[in-house]
Amino acid sequence: MTIASAARGLPTIIQGGMGVGVSSWRLANAVSAAGQLGVVSGTALDQVVARRLQDGDEGGHVRRAIAAFPFRAMAQRVLDRFFVPGGKAATAAYQTIPMWALRPARDLQELCLVANFAEVWLAREGHGNPVGINYLEKIQWPHLTSIFGAMLAGVDYVLMGAGIPLKIPGVLDAYARFDPATYPLHVVGAGPGDDTLMTFAPQEFLESPVPAPTRPRFLAIIASNTLATTMLKRANGRVDGFIVEGPTAGGHNAPPRGKPTFDESGQPIYGERDVVDLQALHALGVPFWLAGGYGGREGLQAAVAAGAAGVQVGTAFAYCDESGLRRDLKASVIASVMAGEASVYTDALASPTGFPFKVVAVDETIADPAVYEARPRVCDLGYLRESYKRADGTVDYRCAAEPVNVYVAKGGDLAATVGRKCLCNALMASGGHPQVRARRHVEPGVVTSGDALEGIRQFLPPGATHYHAADVVQALLAPEYEPEPVGSVV
Repeated sequence: MTIASAARGLPTIIQGGMGVGVSSWRLANAVSAAGQLGVVSGTALDQVVARRLQDGDEGGHVRRAIAAFPFRAMAQRVLDRFFVPGGKAATAAYQTIPMWALRPARDLQELCLVANFAEVWLAREGHGNPVGINYLEKIQWPHLTSIFGAMLAGVDYVLMGAGIPLKIPGVLDAYARFDPATYPLHVVGAGPGDDTLMTFAPQEFLESPVPAPTRPRFLAIIASNTLATTMLKRANGRVDGFIVEGPTAGGHNAPPRGKPTFDESGQPIYGERDVVDLQALHALGVPFWLAGGYGGREGLQAAVAAGAAGVQVGTAFAYCDESGLRRDLKASVIASVMAGEASVYTDALASPTGFPFKVVAVDETIADPAVYEARPRVCDLGYLRESYKRADGTVDYRCAAEPVNVYVAKGGDLAATVGRKCLCNALMASGGHPQVRARRHVEPGVVTSGDALEGIRQFLPPGATHYHAADVVQALLAPEYEPEPVGSVV
C-alpha cells in the first residue's frame, strides 16, 4: 500500500494514547520502532512512575531513564522518596501523593517533570523515529508541568482531546523559547475577575543549562467539524493536524450533539449531527487521521480514500503483549473475544467528567455491579475532579465519584453522583498498580475498548492467545497478511 502521508513525513498509523499506563513506554517504543507513531499516555504519569518505583522498578528501566534526566538533584529527590529496593510488600499501600490544584506543590511538580521525561525517554530509546504523548484536556492541572517534562525528553507530537485545547499550542511555543506558559483553569462559578490562571516558568526549575527543547507537533482530537474550525481560528498557536474520533472509539467519547437520548439499555444514541463531514474537513488543508473502528486494513484503506493521512488505532494495540494493561485482564478479554462473548457498553454515567465512557464487561472489575457497590467511595487521586468557586471566593475541588455527602456539601448535585465510578483508581488498577487499603482491600480495575473489540481476532494465529504490536502494524500495512505464531509474552 502506498500511503501519501508517509511521503510527507507523517505517520500512517498513530497508536492511541490509552488509559493510565496502558499506552506504556514499551508499547509506544514497539510501535515507533516499527516505523509508525507510538504514543504514551500522559494521564497520571506522576502516580504511575512513583508506583513503578515503589514496586521495585523491575528491570531498572525507570531508574535508567531518570539517570538521563538533566537535573540530577531533582531526579535524586524523586528516587529518594519513591524507590523501594525489591518492591513494597504486596499488602502495603502506595504512598499518598498530593492532589493537583490551582497552585500545585513543588515536589508534585518535580515528580511530574521527571515522570513525563522518563516515559517519553524510554519510548524513544533504541530507535530514531518520532514518539508522541497523549493528554486529556479535562485533566487541566498537570498540563503545564507535564508538557515541559515531555519536551525535555524530545517528544515529537502532543495529542489532546476530551475538551477544547485552544491554549496548548501557545504552551508549546513558549516552552520552545524557555518562556513561562499559562493555562486557564475552568472553574465552575468563576467570573471574569477571578484568578484561575495556572502558570509554569521553566527557568524556575532549571538546575543547570540545557538546550531549548524543540516544539513538537500538536494534534487535536476532535469529534465535529465545528471543533476543527474553532481550533484553527481560535487556538493561540499552530495546530498541525486532527484526529477525528467517532463514538465507536474506546475510553471517553464526546457526548451526542443536541438533546441527549438513550436506547433501552441506557446507552447514548448518536445521530447524523455526530457524523463528521470529511470532505469539509479535508478542505481545511490540515492533515487528519480517523479513529474509532479503523483498526484493520480495510479501515485504513477507507480512511485514506476519504482523504485522511491515516488512522489512529487503540483497541488493537491495547491487547498486544507490549501494552501496559494487566496481563490477567488482557487474557480474560482475549478469551471472551475468542469465545464470541465479548461485550462493550457505552456507560453514560460512569465517568465523573460527564462524558460517556466505554466499558468492557470483565469479571472482578467495576463493570460488575456487585464489585462497584462493594467498593467504598474514595477520592484520593483526584484527576477527574472539577474545580469550583466557593462562597468565600477561593477555589476548591469536588468529584461526583467521591463520598456523596462530601460532594453535596461542596454544592454538588445529588443526582450527579448516581452511577459515578472512580475511574482514577480503577484505571490505575488496570495498569497494574492498584491501591491497597487496610492491607486487604485491593482497588478493582476497569477495562475500556472501542466497539470493534472483536476485530482483535485478526491478529491471533490459530491456537494463539497473544500477539505483538508489530503484528498490528504489519496487518494494517502489508498487502497480504497472515498472522504467524508469536514468541514469549513480554
